[in-house]
Amino acid sequence: MNNTFNSIKQGLEEAVEYAQGNKSGVRVHYPSAPDVKAIRNRTGMNQDEFASAIGISRQTLRYWEKGKRKPKGPGLVLLNIIEKAPNTVMDILSR
Repeated sequence: MNNTFNSIKQGLEEAVEYAQGNKSGVRVHYPSAPDVKAIRNRTGMNQDEFASAIGISRQTLRYWEKGKRKPKGPGLVLLNIIEKAPNTVMDILSR
């Protein structure tokens, strides 16, 4: 348990340092911008089905697919995960 605590503590201390501007020795991961339409097509779903499955509006999905808006935060992460394992993720979301 002590090792887990120390690991979490170190991570939090590093996060605070990063937030305060100390960028040295830090790796930051930015999810890539996915091709939303290609991801949806791989699932075999239409826009209504896909939007409902991932918990967004059809209009938001349309904006993403047309490039008028870009997915951010959890939506971006979820799309990147679906891109890597569409069948697994869609199976989990359909339960």
